[in-house]
Amino acid sequence: MEITSYASSSSRDLASIAAAADSVSSSYPSASSTTMPSSRPVKIIPLQHPSASAPSSSSSSGGGGGLFLRWKSKLKKMTWLDWVETFLPCSRWIRTYKWREYLQIDLLAGLTVGVMLVPQAMSYAKLAGLEPIYGLYSGFVPVFVYAIFGSSRQLAVGPVALVSLLVSNVLGGIVDSSDALYTELAILLALMVGILECIMGLLRLGWIMRFISHSVISGFTTASAIVIGLSQAKYFLGYSIVRSSKIVPLIKSIISGIDGFSWPPFVMGSVILAILLVMKHLGKTRKYLRFLRAAGPLTAVVVGTTFVKIFNPSSISLVGDIPQGLPTFSIPKEFGYVKSLIPTALLITGVAILESVGIAKALAAKNGYELDSNQELFGLGVANVCGAFFSAYPTTGSFSRSAVNHESGAKTGVSGIVTGIIMGCALLFMTPLFEYIPLCALAAIVISAVIGLVDYDEAIFLWRVDKKDFLLWTITFVATLFLGIEIGVLIGVGVSLAFVIHESANPHIAVLGRLPGTTVYRNKEQYPDAYTYNGIVIVRIDAPIYFANISYIKDRLREYELEVDRSTRRGPEVDRVYFVILEMAPVTYVDSSAVQALKDLYHEYTSRDIQLAISNPNRDVLLTLSKSGLVDLIGKDWCFVRVHDAVQVCLQHVQTIKETSKTTADPSPQEKPSLLQRLLRQHGEGLSIPELESGYQGQSISSTETDPQLEPLLSRKS
Repeated sequence: MEITSYASSSSRDLASIAAAADSVSSSYPSASSTTMPSSRPVKIIPLQHPSASAPSSSSSSGGGGGLFLRWKSKLKKMTWLDWVETFLPCSRWIRTYKWREYLQIDLLAGLTVGVMLVPQAMSYAKLAGLEPIYGLYSGFVPVFVYAIFGSSRQLAVGPVALVSLLVSNVLGGIVDSSDALYTELAILLALMVGILECIMGLLRLGWIMRFISHSVISGFTTASAIVIGLSQAKYFLGYSIVRSSKIVPLIKSIISGIDGFSWPPFVMGSVILAILLVMKHLGKTRKYLRFLRAAGPLTAVVVGTTFVKIFNPSSISLVGDIPQGLPTFSIPKEFGYVKSLIPTALLITGVAILESVGIAKALAAKNGYELDSNQELFGLGVANVCGAFFSAYPTTGSFSRSAVNHESGAKTGVSGIVTGIIMGCALLFMTPLFEYIPLCALAAIVISAVIGLVDYDEAIFLWRVDKKDFLLWTITFVATLFLGIEIGVLIGVGVSLAFVIHESANPHIAVLGRLPGTTVYRNKEQYPDAYTYNGIVIVRIDAPIYFANISYIKDRLREYELEVDRSTRRGPEVDRVYFVILEMAPVTYVDSSAVQALKDLYHEYTSRDIQLAISNPNRDVLLTLSKSGLVDLIGKDWCFVRVHDAVQVCLQHVQTIKETSKTTADPSPQEKPSLLQRLLRQHGEGLSIPELESGYQGQSISSTETDPQLEPLLSRKS
């Protein structure tokens, strides 16, 4: 059969091969140069070989120089309006604000979130070990600042339960919560978190957190929610319990202090908690009652305060005196503790990226506008930095309040400004009323909020879908519960990265077979009907090839060479593998270690009379292989665009090898002809491509069964 290559102008006839026989007699003939009698040519799509001096697309776009040039070009194109929008994202919605359409909706949403935030802020401050006033401060200045510098139009910023627990956990190990130093360190922590968020936003480092799996976050938040709920039990039980982020000390403390149990706070807290849960459920399940979800915390405070004012129970602890007025400007102090607070600041920053930026992106998608995660991170950082100068502790975006804000129809940051005004009014005029709020009511607000963080549905889903992710969820959950928040997160992240490294070092590799009646090659395990060819192994590598996984890839290739499944094989029957075809379409990157290993593999194959072929490498991979000399070593004629092209060429050589083995009855080493001589001897004896591919070598295939103008497909007889 004649093999017509459209890949290059280097096609030669047998005469030209014979002329070069003295120098290449021990090598395989070129894939584009063998001719055999047939009724039609074999079509081979050209593979474009980039020049060795051509720059790779990755280096021009992803490298350091390329990245700098891209940024430089972008900066040159930016107008003054683009600069304003970059530093003041609020200008985007201010310019297009529809006053008649948006104002009323934003006012209602801001009022709803504000009513929800006032009692929550005091509750979360108590969870953080601070006086309730600092929760109100944290819900005041940061809200205004974020409305200006934040890019999300629906994200509700302020104190949250998880960050409050982190603050309590780390500061409780440094100083007693009753000490003034405790408050100063909480404010300093807000400044540190803000600076870290600003730096990460400006340097566009938010991508680092992508390595933390969602399973880790879900397991961590579920365990944290349980710890938060148990830490609030002291306000229900009426006696103090140890401050800890581990479940065992909390349970021991609860059991050991049972003699101090008091019924009044337990009954009041339980009733208020039941009211909150019912209102929350009705607000979620009934659209016309969704206002109940936001009104729940306020209802809890009103019910508790009213009961205390009427009956004056002595056994129920109250919030007590709260300073009246707005926070004053002050510079954070106690910078000597910065070093010990860095791990917690990093952890809180990570929570901000994973939770706040995540929910901000989701809300942006639902409301039809784009959001830059790094710019969002910068906005959160500025809000924390400014808040630290007005006595706020670390803040971030809230799941529950953001959901309420979105459900209330908030269109722009005006809703955030309205929320800030509500907080300001509460600080100016309502703090005398807060004196009689029962602490068990604030605890009920916290517990009702964190119940939604117990993500058991995610655990059930992971068990059904991916046992590995379920294992990761379980490890993080258990480690956080029993070893503490910081250690739990570190273990979860470490195991997550270990899984990533393991998957990268042990990539998926598939043996491909041809789907009947097509020229498509797919994984044999996924498509059992796909068939392979005798003497040919087609392998697809589904990952970048680099130093960490090249040894695994080589080992698997050796296994595939030995493990031959003859039940679904077609074509000329030979006793071993003569060709290995690497399908490299999924390979996005090849490093120098992998190139050297591939060279070693080629020499190893050559010593066993096996030819290596490459199919469909992308431009950057092919350029790397060309620069390293691997393409020249293998031969450009053994690099193909499609797997099918490689199979057609290899099939012809397999047929030649089979016919040669029949006609040479074990000649002596001195008389053994070269492969080139065997090819010349078999000139005119080759089978047609449909016969080779189908495996029906002893039967003729009529012209009605094959169209000479089409690609060679499987014959109807097969």
